[in-house]
Amino acid sequence: MRPCLRWCSGDRRRGGGCVSDESTPVAVNTDAIVLRDVSFAYRAGTPVIAHCSLRAPRGRILALLGPNGSGKTTLLKLIAGALAPEHGVVERSGLVGYVPQLLHLNFAYSVLDVVLMGRARQIGLFATPSRRDVDAAMTALGRVGMRGFAERSFDELSGGERQLVALARALAAHAEILVLDEPTSALDLRHQEMVLQWMQALVREDGLTVVFSTHQPQHADAVAHEVALVQGPGHVDVGPAARMLDADVVGRLFGVEIQRVRVDTLDVLTPRWKLRRG
Repeated sequence: MRPCLRWCSGDRRRGGGCVSDESTPVAVNTDAIVLRDVSFAYRAGTPVIAHCSLRAPRGRILALLGPNGSGKTTLLKLIAGALAPEHGVVERSGLVGYVPQLLHLNFAYSVLDVVLMGRARQIGLFATPSRRDVDAAMTALGRVGMRGFAERSFDELSGGERQLVALARALAAHAEILVLDEPTSALDLRHQEMVLQWMQALVREDGLTVVFSTHQPQHADAVAHEVALVQGPGHVDVGPAARMLDADVVGRLFGVEIQRVRVDTLDVLTPRWKLRRG
């Protein structure tokens, strides 16, 4: 049985993972995403995002970095088209694949069926997935290390495994822009590294644009070309990663002392916890 397929245009305030075909031509052809003076509030008079303007260059990685509750997820949903701005304009240069932190489904689908949902645009509304669609889904599962789970029930998976399947679904869509909400939050260290390497490969080898949110400065430091520091309504600062990820700047953002430590040939951002053993 072919799975039920949903589109962003019909799922705007729910935040479900989806693929948006509602791309708006971007004025500057080097930008994949442009936000112009964008504002949004869930409740009148209480903005979550206020007068935000930013650009995500094509073929680059943009990290949204900020503490819990700063508005990163809302900003990502606006970028992806899962929320419509109350003020301002969001422009997209191509097809967007959005992966939420948690993927909730109402029925017991197999892992393969979940990934095939990402092929909705290619399959069509009343068509059955073709061999080509299944091959694309299996290839996507292979890229995130989940090929052997294709026939498993999605409901049986751990949180981290579900997150990897959601990433595969976005990849199977052949979207040009991937928008990922804390894609490593439920993953162990090995899978965190795998996802970060996967993002780099998608940009380097496939020319995709990746926008992801995180509250891990070291993840942004490892892969991002540009970083947006999200501090709350009206406080989104964007710039090159080398400038935005200054230890003092990141420390003020999170309210903890941050230092750079030399590990082999890398400078790594790490907190200086005020803790004592025992």
